[in-house]
Amino acid sequence: MGDIEELEIAKLGAQADGVSERASGSVFVPYALPGELIRAEIQGTRARLVEVLRASPDRVVPPCRHFTACGGCAIQHLAYEKYTAWKRETVAGAFAARGLDLEVADPVAVGHGARRRAVFSASRDGREVALGFHAANSHDVIDLTECLVVDPGIVQVLPELKAFLAPLVPSKGEARVTVIAASNGFDVSVDVDGLGTELPPGQRARLAAGAAELKLLRFSLNGDPVYQSAVPFVTMGAAHVVPPPGVFLQASADAEAAMASLIVEALPKRAKRAVDLFSGMGAFSFALAARVKVLAVDSDKRAIEALDEARRHAQGIKPIETKVRDLMREPLSRKELEGFDLAVFDPPRAGAQAQAEMLAKSKVPAVVAVSCNPATLARDARILIDGGYRATRIIPVDQFLYSPHVEVVAVFTR
Repeated sequence: MGDIEELEIAKLGAQADGVSERASGSVFVPYALPGELIRAEIQGTRARLVEVLRASPDRVVPPCRHFTACGGCAIQHLAYEKYTAWKRETVAGAFAARGLDLEVADPVAVGHGARRRAVFSASRDGREVALGFHAANSHDVIDLTECLVVDPGIVQVLPELKAFLAPLVPSKGEARVTVIAASNGFDVSVDVDGLGTELPPGQRARLAAGAAELKLLRFSLNGDPVYQSAVPFVTMGAAHVVPPPGVFLQASADAEAAMASLIVEALPKRAKRAVDLFSGMGAFSFALAARVKVLAVDSDKRAIEALDEARRHAQGIKPIETKVRDLMREPLSRKELEGFDLAVFDPPRAGAQAQAEMLAKSKVPAVVAVSCNPATLARDARILIDGGYRATRIIPVDQFLYSPHVEVVAVFTR
């Protein structure tokens, strides 16, 4: 137990915690807002909100019953205009930390129920199984009965899915359950450590029968497709892409479409060729291929194979060439970048420092960086700007509603 003290909240931190400045340093208090006077139990630099003594006028009633118990959302208690301003300021602050005073647009909104991909945890307490997200700062799993951010169809199927998966949930540890609301139905994959894929025929048959009863398109266990009634696909531009189990997919189709539109808008006039770096399955490649020839590069062989297969059947697009390559270790060189009118990179959270350094040495007229980590994006932006690029647009996309995370599209030109 820590000491309980009164605190004044000065600002909202990057992780959505209220920040109180004391002589001994900053204290971070989840669910507290700027301007509030609170009572909190302090443990080091963290504190637990006990009571709000003077509430902020910007405090609102959280719309979800699970808020503060479930760790999926961090900031449902702030008025929407202030919430969007905080997300914009988070991005601007990341750039400012790199010495870049850049204008950041208001976030592109993605509404309730937009998450087509959700990764749940399933845990067991005796005979009882919980399926949902982890509690805040805990390994406990909150058994979800509602969720505002996930596709309503996914939420609706959770009770039946929990009953179906119960035999797979270990007595210790967890099962990781990924549900995708594909364009034509639900795709479910489960990962359980130590289970393997060599199931007894009887158990495999029972799982297949259960997946059929739930009308799943596909059910995979530790990467093995146990059941498939139809091929699940997601729409990317003019293509229908079949996502292999476990391959990266943007969480929201609406956010993906918004980012793709911003990227296409960045094409220079009379552009003929674009390179899509860290392309994944081609969400941006297919959008660009409506206008120009594209080279798509990614280290994930399965993602590239999915892109290739979709490319063969897509109608009305320019040629897309693909390449499997680890761009973290072997970025496209200045020589390899010659002839491209636009380069797009959408790396993992660690960013694309090595590739940004090569782009900074190139003559590519326009570059679009997409990132879910403003800090590493700001670092890569600094590299591009020091190499002669000018930032023309910085647009946050609120793909991860009510969380501290934010996607950002940054456009640079020479």
